[in-house]
Amino acid sequence: MTDYGVLANLLVIFTVSIAVVFVFHQFRLPSIAGFLVAGALIGPHGLNLISDIGTVQVLAEIGVVLLLFTIGIEFSLVQLASLRRLMFLAAPIQVGGVLLISWLGAMLVGLSWRQGLFWGFLFSLSSTAIVLKTLAERGDSDSIHGRATIGILVFQDLAVVPMMLLTPILASQSDGGGLAILLTLGKSVLVVVLVIAAAWFLVPKLLEHIVRSRSRELFLLTVIVLCLGIAWLTSLGGLSLALGAFIAGLVISESEYSHQAMAEVLPFRDSFNSLFFVSIGILMDWRVLFSHPLPVAGLLVTILLVKFIAGAGAVLLADVPPRSAIMVGIALAQVGEFSFLLAQQGQESGFLRGDPYQVFLAVSVLSMIVTPFLMQWSPYLARRVEAWQRLRHWLPSRTTAHVLQTEGKQIRMKDHVIIVGYGLNGRNLARVLGDTEIPYLALDLDGDTVSREAKHGVPVYYGDATNPHVLRHMRIEDAKVLVVAISDPFITRRTVQVAKGLNPKLHVVVRTRYLRELEELHQLGADDVVPEEFETSIEIFALVLRTYKLPQDFVTQKAEQVRREGYALLRRSELPELAHHLRGGTLTDAEVETCRIDDDSPARGKTLAEISLRPRTGASVIAWTRAGVTQSNPSEKTRLMAGDIVVLLGSRAQIRQAMGLLVETGAEGAASAPPSS
Repeated sequence: MTDYGVLANLLVIFTVSIAVVFVFHQFRLPSIAGFLVAGALIGPHGLNLISDIGTVQVLAEIGVVLLLFTIGIEFSLVQLASLRRLMFLAAPIQVGGVLLISWLGAMLVGLSWRQGLFWGFLFSLSSTAIVLKTLAERGDSDSIHGRATIGILVFQDLAVVPMMLLTPILASQSDGGGLAILLTLGKSVLVVVLVIAAAWFLVPKLLEHIVRSRSRELFLLTVIVLCLGIAWLTSLGGLSLALGAFIAGLVISESEYSHQAMAEVLPFRDSFNSLFFVSIGILMDWRVLFSHPLPVAGLLVTILLVKFIAGAGAVLLADVPPRSAIMVGIALAQVGEFSFLLAQQGQESGFLRGDPYQVFLAVSVLSMIVTPFLMQWSPYLARRVEAWQRLRHWLPSRTTAHVLQTEGKQIRMKDHVIIVGYGLNGRNLARVLGDTEIPYLALDLDGDTVSREAKHGVPVYYGDATNPHVLRHMRIEDAKVLVVAISDPFITRRTVQVAKGLNPKLHVVVRTRYLRELEELHQLGADDVVPEEFETSIEIFALVLRTYKLPQDFVTQKAEQVRREGYALLRRSELPELAHHLRGGTLTDAEVETCRIDDDSPARGKTLAEISLRPRTGASVIAWTRAGVTQSNPSEKTRLMAGDIVVLLGSRAQIRQAMGLLVETGAEGAASAPPSS
């Protein structure tokens, strides 16, 4: 008779997970913590609803493999090379620091130096799966602290190999084995190099032939086989399956098929990945919390503090800003999933038996459960620490180094543009500003980029835009425009807030990824926000229209219309009826535009009756916003002030004439002509 035990286990896992994660979602709690709690509920130490834990753990391992595979696809060798300073400076300091402190602590409580070194191995590793998933959910993977965290995690995964090799040698109580370690490490490196070299030349050619078949099923199967196959081959060299999968993803990331591979694997990754977090929760024995409460609590707090200090301190030495260093330290302050593999080997070697093993499991799972919450609160903690002025006396201010070196050469500019972030967007903007002879200065926290571009005469400086001293040196008081062109949400918000505080008249343009950040950035003082989600949608339909050979001016007109109406409605959700009419086509001859009243506006200080927009232009004022409050149908006695936003309704020609009366100095006479029909 067929055994459906695996199916029953999966049904229990997913059913309970849905219920627990749904409850967590209602309270806006991280889903990862929900999966861990679900595992603890259904495990043998909870309701005991799972009969075959071994099968669940195998499926969970596949989830970790797929997670690291997709991370590798999203990465590239260029990005990995940009992390070399973090991987070869900050990461060894972080791992070595935790290992040293753990070793000393073990010696103090009476353990041997061999046991102390083994406990250092266990605690020096962090959870790649949990941290990467949390960073991805928050959109922080490409931020400063996100890149720093990923660089250290990659190094930790590499460090697992010598740790696994050293564990049985430490347990053998002999002083030899050095040659055996070197031989095994050499074998591991050789296998990895051969696998990467073979994959580098064979994978692109294989995918090219597969794509020609035009079979989606064949492409999906090929990608899965490449992922699992390269991971398995790499594991033969002593590396973990997850690290092998990361290498497989890196290989595919350099091909033109990486985006499709990512799209095909994502559903499998998310399904299997949830099993990993549930399996970690299943290991938890809640009885240990009651039988050994003080050791568990004390060890948990110690691990969180030691790993936070080691992680933050290591990246500070690599010139990462203090604020980002705090977020890196929090992200790394937990025990990793690969520590469970070491713990199992420690059991076999005699290092961990009985209560110490259960205490380790309890502390590890608890550290994983609190990690999503700590990472969720880390931006606020970093902001509080930054606001605490006394910290500036002992945190190294490495972020202003380059600016301070140029103090003798005072920058003399006025009405210039300050570009924060000299990546692709920043470089393109700088090139256009240079062509139009508009003065500009750029700030970036990538020392290599600053040095390289400065040699070519580009006015780019190494500095942290959230530091008021740096912005003052960039002549923020005399600047006309600030453009924040980085992908770090926390730094973006902080930069806008600080810049507006230093120069309230500054026009701030911000790039952001998601529409949900639009309103908050406007509230902080941003004048224009460009959400990539919205702009991408415009580019998509423009490409579709061009494919159907529609005239370029028609495509441009439609793009401008959607952009204008979209931003107006995004910022003014109080006008649902108008949005409905526009979408329904009942007002096809009308357009909506917003107009900001500035200090030099000819309409400032005048009432709507004095301006007489409707009789002179034909356009109507349907709403206005002051201090974040929007009112519809303002009266004719409404007096406009600097900072007000007026919402206009009319034809394109009518709105153009109305804009002349509101914002263009000296345009009253030109705009006083009768409205066009």
